[in-house]
Amino acid sequence: MSNIGSYEERSKNFDWSISEKKLDYKDGDAINIGWYCSDRICQMGKANKTALIWEGLGGVEKEYTFNDIRLRSNSIASFLKEQGINNEDRVCLFMDKIPELYIGFLGVLKLGAIAQPLFSAFGDESLFVRLDNAKTKAIITQKKHVKKVRKIVNQMPYLERIIIVDYDGKHPLREREISFNMDEAEKVESFDCFPTKAESPSVLHYTSGTTGQPKGVKHVHYSLISQYLTSKWVLDLKDDDIYWCTADPGWVTGTSYGIIGPWSLGITQCVLDTGFSAESWYKFIEKRGVTVWYSAPTAIRSLMKAGDELVKEFDLTSLRHLASVGEPLNAEAVIWSDKVFGKSFLDTYWQTETGSIMLTNFPGMKIKPGSMGKPFPGVTATVLDVETLEPITEIGKAGLIGFKPDWPALMRGFWANEETYKKKFKNGWYLPGDRASIDSDGYYWFIGRDDDVINTAGHLVSPFEVESALLEHESVAESAVVAKPDDVNMEVVKAFVTIKPGYTADKDLELKIMNFIRKKLSPLAMPQEIEYVDSLPKTRSGKIMRRVLHAQEWGEEVGDLSTLEND
Repeated sequence: MSNIGSYEERSKNFDWSISEKKLDYKDGDAINIGWYCSDRICQMGKANKTALIWEGLGGVEKEYTFNDIRLRSNSIASFLKEQGINNEDRVCLFMDKIPELYIGFLGVLKLGAIAQPLFSAFGDESLFVRLDNAKTKAIITQKKHVKKVRKIVNQMPYLERIIIVDYDGKHPLREREISFNMDEAEKVESFDCFPTKAESPSVLHYTSGTTGQPKGVKHVHYSLISQYLTSKWVLDLKDDDIYWCTADPGWVTGTSYGIIGPWSLGITQCVLDTGFSAESWYKFIEKRGVTVWYSAPTAIRSLMKAGDELVKEFDLTSLRHLASVGEPLNAEAVIWSDKVFGKSFLDTYWQTETGSIMLTNFPGMKIKPGSMGKPFPGVTATVLDVETLEPITEIGKAGLIGFKPDWPALMRGFWANEETYKKKFKNGWYLPGDRASIDSDGYYWFIGRDDDVINTAGHLVSPFEVESALLEHESVAESAVVAKPDDVNMEVVKAFVTIKPGYTADKDLELKIMNFIRKKLSPLAMPQEIEYVDSLPKTRSGKIMRRVLHAQEWGEEVGDLSTLEND
């Protein structure tokens, strides 16, 4: 039987105190996520239980028990304290999916510092924008990524420590750099975790918006209350499970459900850090006996593309529960997974700002392929009229998704950007910026974003950020960036550019511009196509009308063009 049992029964008279009682937390107590995910699990008698099974390139494997996690996170916290890092200082984790990333995350939180995980494929400019916004005091990274930090370090006087976890001694360390080897460091048996409270800041995740720079989404230690219970009821995690969350902790899924959720429940999880291929993923599931698998629609569609026959080459009978996150899961993927795995991927809807799962399909619930499911118990959701922001009563009518802002994992602000944060709340609702409809059974159906943000492979890309970077290329005079449909990634980045005199608009220049963006921002932000144009559609006030270009790509009606220049 599933952990949630009856959805209807759980939803009646629900209160978050259910989670608080399970975690032995009372209002006013200290609550430190790092302690709850390691020390507490050891105190429960699971010290020798495997916490992490890690596999990297070249077949390298490592395993850590919960006691290993406890001792090593203590060592990291103690080391950071010796380096002058204090509570609420920002510490960036800029690494591949190596054990130091997962365990280091807990160490930072134990110290009372704020963990700032960033995707390791970010280029130096994307890295700088986020470190500069947070005024990050220390960064933990690898020698393969430190060169990006070195490019920008002179612009960051506030960055006091650059900690390299795999320093090999071949080249001298530079100013502000220091090495730390987690596995060789002295094991710290006892570390007094900073007594963080419910509203103490814990994690700073960056997300992209339509305009302006990326926003630092601030979460607090009390988010654990949501993440613990959603992991238990939605992901259905049980004591004997082997759990695999494929998300990178540079994104919120990789922390909320790739670290905090499973480890707060004392669950064994495994990590594959070798990149994607259908064969290697199936082999990993078979080898590790994965029972619960949380992945993304992009990956699922890539597995579909690899074909049904490949699945038959592996024993995947260990799988008992599958869930999906990051972007809408199309009905075809749900039907396909049921056909080849004997069970459906269940779609879950939430975002960086919500911190935990909001709308979801549950084990045992009737699945409607293509639907996001129903609100998690304790979450008050609806769709709102776009104009009045009042709840829509008409069944099936589209509107803006709205949530009553009263669940534990809701963000507590945008770092150094209170004005934008306040705009997310209107008429008593938190607005995630998506449109949906509700059917007669109370199931939610995703329609689309209410802004220009590009959702590529489940990761949000800011058109503004890419446009700004494009203008830094010597050949680009003007740029506009929109989403383009894609069979695997749902959406990819497409750029429209006008070229300065003296440059030839050809394929060679297109590749140069693409690589420029890849290095400067990230592979996700790199345009998959660049279209050269003589001019961009603008309003009479000079604002580029992205919606005209977006409509062109998606075959939609352009709409009102009364403000278009030269119309």
